[in-house]
Amino acid sequence: MRRTDLRSPRPRNTDVLSPTELSRTLLRYCEPDFRRALFEVGITLVPLALLWVLMWLSLSAGYWLTLLLAIPAGGLLVRLFIIQHDCGHGAFFRQRAANTWMGRVLGVLTLTPFDYWKRNHAIHHATSSNLDRRGIGDIDLLTVQEYREKSRVGRLLYRVYRSAPVMFVVGPAWMFLLQHRLPFHQMRDGWRPWISTIGTNAVIALAIAGMIRLVGLGPFVMVHLPIMLIAASIGVWLFFVQHQFETVFWARSGEWSHHDAALAGSSYYDLPGLLRWFSGNIGIHHIHHLNSRIPYYRLPKVLRDHPELKKVGRLTLWDSLKLARLSLWCEQRKRLVSFKAAKAL
Repeated sequence: MRRTDLRSPRPRNTDVLSPTELSRTLLRYCEPDFRRALFEVGITLVPLALLWVLMWLSLSAGYWLTLLLAIPAGGLLVRLFIIQHDCGHGAFFRQRAANTWMGRVLGVLTLTPFDYWKRNHAIHHATSSNLDRRGIGDIDLLTVQEYREKSRVGRLLYRVYRSAPVMFVVGPAWMFLLQHRLPFHQMRDGWRPWISTIGTNAVIALAIAGMIRLVGLGPFVMVHLPIMLIAASIGVWLFFVQHQFETVFWARSGEWSHHDAALAGSSYYDLPGLLRWFSGNIGIHHIHHLNSRIPYYRLPKVLRDHPELKKVGRLTLWDSLKLARLSLWCEQRKRLVSFKAAKAL
């Protein structure tokens, strides 16, 4: 059986199945389980609703307790987004309509217009790690040369954009609270993106109005805003780690392939069990990019059946904490570098 060596942040002594063999092998994990899907929604949505009520009740005891409860609530909202994400790939249910309507309903809770987001995310999967097709569904990344060619103001703005406070606090809040309210990148693509965003906005407005009528404006904001901000920051951090590690694969169109972009351009974020559950196994991102039709609850089985894939692109929680400084792609060294390292090149 033919094998091929793949790039990894770890020593490259791991052999895995060839692209054709691996793609064929992964097909067996793609079948959705309807009962399991409903169970996954239930064990995420019900605890989230209960925590929301507990947070509301805790306001009289002290806001510190409310904020403490917002942490697991934010994690559950991230998990709902992963379910919505699987619906966008047609991986959660067999029926297309079931995926679409579940995604649209969850989009109200995650403040993410489903049909609009689905198209942008499909572009991300089709162009991930392609230097010639950056700009939609990814985090802005400049090469060292592009950064040097920018004006002083342009370099300053890029540094601000790539700073941790903007990337993981301000940016996520902007994206989920404001940017998703209009179909950016699709504003001239007909009426469908507008229906998706404006329709979702309308339902969100009705839901918020109902909740404010029920609990009051102040309590609603004090409970729901921290949940959304925590979930947004976690979500952006996960996406960042999955595609922004030192030896990540990036290439020009002529050297780009889907297989390399998946296994070398996406990480395996090996999180502790509880964090893996809250994040819906999305850390097994290299497998997800190889075949996005695999439901998230089947991704761990892929690793159990093919342990050699655990060594490809593996990042631990500790490893990931060192990645925020990486901000530029060096085309000569074929790796991400920090602003400081770029000066020495």
